[in-house]
Amino acid sequence: MGNLDSGSLITIVTTIVAGITIMIGTMIPTWMQGKAAEKALEGIARQPEAAPQIRTTMLISMALIETGSIYVLLIVLVLLFANPLVTRFFGG
Repeated sequence: MGNLDSGSLITIVTTIVAGITIMIGTMIPTWMQGKAAEKALEGIARQPEAAPQIRTTMLISMALIETGSIYVLLIVLVLLFANPLVTRFFGG
């Protein structure tokens, strides 16, 4: 890597970091959605008469959890296609 110019090095590092970020940024919300669904199903099994309220609350919470994945995707797309580091440090 000693013979790479700085722009290529930033591009390679950004691509690797973007891959790791998208991996972690989608695993954690997916795991949390599974936990939310598990707890909601436990609550519905304990109190079947409260199923509509529990279901509504679960869907709202899953939508809020999913926004984390969407923000991660947005940041990764910005880093891959409009990398601000290249323009900041190398002027274009």
